[in-house]
Amino acid sequence: MKKVIIEGKLKFTFCEDCCASQYDNWSFYRNQFQNTCGSAKAVDILCVTNNTTWLIEIKDYRAHPRTKPVDIGDEIAFKVRDTLAGLVAAKVNANVQDEKQFATLALQEHLRSIRVVLHMEQPAKHSKLFPKAINPANVKQKLKQRLKAIDAHPLVVDQNSLATHKYWTVDDN
Repeated sequence: MKKVIIEGKLKFTFCEDCCASQYDNWSFYRNQFQNTCGSAKAVDILCVTNNTTWLIEIKDYRAHPRTKPVDIGDEIAFKVRDTLAGLVAAKVNANVQDEKQFATLALQEHLRSIRVVLHMEQPAKHSKLFPKAINPANVKQKLKQRLKAIDAHPLVVDQNSLATHKYWTVDDN
């Protein structure tokens, strides 16, 4: 059965071969790990396919523009780092059995790759001079620099560019 995860105004539908979970809603993250080292961050969704674990962060700026002063590439890198640390801790210490099993699956012995995806929706073009408020190519370059030891080829996608992805689809909710 396909797994559907709603994040704000976006609906993520994962194929039957995937195991997906909304990590930032885990009891372990919220009640045990979030306050680690001051405040641990989390990506929105984890997805495990074959021998790959996908860390998916979702940003939808169509209704509300970005106001955080921190660079978006740095923000995502912190979330990826903290999520990986959280998965290791959840594998051993999670109280909810499903979360412990998912963490074990996400960090499986035969894991071949960890992939990072920023799914970023932006409003329609502002102007010809500045077509996007946040340039996806610049964000992707920053993620490559920050996350090269984890994923040398992170993805920055939206609904249009994700159309050919084989593990999940994204639609407006």
